[in-house]
Amino acid sequence: MKKNEENIIAIKKIRNIFLIVLGFLGIGAIGGGIVLIISPTGDLLGITLSEFKNIPFDSYLIPGIILFSVLGVIPLLLIIALLKKPESRIAEHINIFKDMHWSWTFSIYIAFILIGWIHIQLIFLQGAVHWLQTFYIFYAILIIIIALLPQMRYLYKKKSSIDDRT
Repeated sequence: MKKNEENIIAIKKIRNIFLIVLGFLGIGAIGGGIVLIISPTGDLLGITLSEFKNIPFDSYLIPGIILFSVLGVIPLLLIIALLKKPESRIAEHINIFKDMHWSWTFSIYIAFILIGWIHIQLIFLQGAVHWLQTFYIFYAILIIIIALLPQMRYLYKKKSSIDDRT
């Protein structure tokens, strides 16, 4: 096998790991969101609203919808976008890394949204921390680390940016 072919295989392996990581996040959030939507009292998960201090909701319905859509559906759509690299003027408009494909940037956005989601939970719990919150903070960091790997940056660097360097 040639060196170039080996590099391509390694890049695709890392990309596939990244897609699996995003898929796990999306599927888990869809599951959690559905449970909160179906049981907005929190009974199915065994979490009552009284555990949270100053929560601005009288049920888990709105958090369930947010969890389902933002941390569930969007990461799954990002998997498709990372595979197909479609053009999107709207997505490019809010892409802060202009030399990278928007889907790569949005995967980093999702990681920071996940960190924000967990921090908001911790603010309302005021001291009570569940192991899942720690897990998902580290999970968000994992998403960022994988996205920042040179192989991933190479794969999602816009072609015009690559051509400009040569």
